[in-house]
Amino acid sequence: MVNVSKHAKKLEVLVLNPIAQVGLKRLPSARFEVVKESRAPDVILVRSADMHGMKFDARLKAVGRAGAGVNNIPVQELSKLGVPVFNAPGANANAVKELVIAGMLIAARNLGPALDFVRNLDTKDKELEKKVEAGKKAYAGVELPGHTLGVIGLGKIGSLVADAAIRLGMNVLGYDPEITVDAAWSLPSQVRKANSVDELLRTSDFVTLHVPLVEKTRRLVNAKNLAHMKAGAVLLNFSRDGVVDDEAVLKALGARQLRCYVTDFPSAELIGKAGVVALPHLGASTSEAEDNCAIMVVDQVAAYCSDGTMENAVNFPNTQMPRESPYRLAIANANVPNMLASISNAMGSRGINIHNMLNKSKGEMAYTLVDVDSPVPDAAIKELCAIKGVLAVRYLPAEA
Repeated sequence: MVNVSKHAKKLEVLVLNPIAQVGLKRLPSARFEVVKESRAPDVILVRSADMHGMKFDARLKAVGRAGAGVNNIPVQELSKLGVPVFNAPGANANAVKELVIAGMLIAARNLGPALDFVRNLDTKDKELEKKVEAGKKAYAGVELPGHTLGVIGLGKIGSLVADAAIRLGMNVLGYDPEITVDAAWSLPSQVRKANSVDELLRTSDFVTLHVPLVEKTRRLVNAKNLAHMKAGAVLLNFSRDGVVDDEAVLKALGARQLRCYVTDFPSAELIGKAGVVALPHLGASTSEAEDNCAIMVVDQVAAYCSDGTMENAVNFPNTQMPRESPYRLAIANANVPNMLASISNAMGSRGINIHNMLNKSKGEMAYTLVDVDSPVPDAAIKELCAIKGVLAVRYLPAEA
């Protein structure tokens, strides 16, 4: 069934997780109503809540993730409904960068075991000071300058981590076969290129991961390539838990191939294990990052709902077209041949003149904006919905 919607006066926004108020306040109250429960919302805003298994009403127009990863969202299912899933790439980049640097320092200076040592001291022991001085020898560490940091994934976070490491005096090696032009331009010139994950692992003292969890990155770091790492190296994972094979990491720690594994994903297998520093998914847990993510995703969703423009949708192409007419159609469709001709014919057969049109594609999905010179009748919208490959049609006349 094709998702059809008109420019309703007020849209219901279901919030599944707490979203920073500084972001929610950017939704005009005359157009949006924020709710915590709804059977048929127009928009869903989410952070970490698991949306797999949710039933989606035909009214749903957009999903906004106040963060970068969308593994908790059934993107493929929503794509088939013509519903874009927006995220906020880079909005929490500085927060994650700072935590990665903290993780490197924790590992380099053995701060985890050192804190445990002090925590377990007997405060009433008369030999306390002597035991502190004697015990500290077991926690001697290394300094970062001169060591090599390998960065796998050179998007916004990876680039910021690379820059911070260089400023700390480290040598930086990077690997990202799918680096974008914008990311390449923002990358510090001192970053040396690795030709493979194996090459990077062989030559790095510290390795940090900044890739999304997709099928080809699942267990990207595994038993086979962990064997290539320098003995005593440090692995940091502030990306996604599935990117690293936990069992392989524990074996590498036991064999002293790895000295330390710092992760933001404390699985049951890792908690309490020697050599593991596990944090409770703190990467984006700063007030600044939460504000930035909320503002970014809310602005994108609001623009989409009002004018049909797309920015940072993970399943549809970025699409920007300034309005040149008060009558606009936004059409989500499969990326199939003859779509523009079919849309043009549907308009032309009813005497509706197309003022401007833009069609863009992203993989199997495509998106079309059409500005016309006169109001669009229901019959024309119905005809558009009948076109093979059309998934959703929204009529967006300019507000009076």
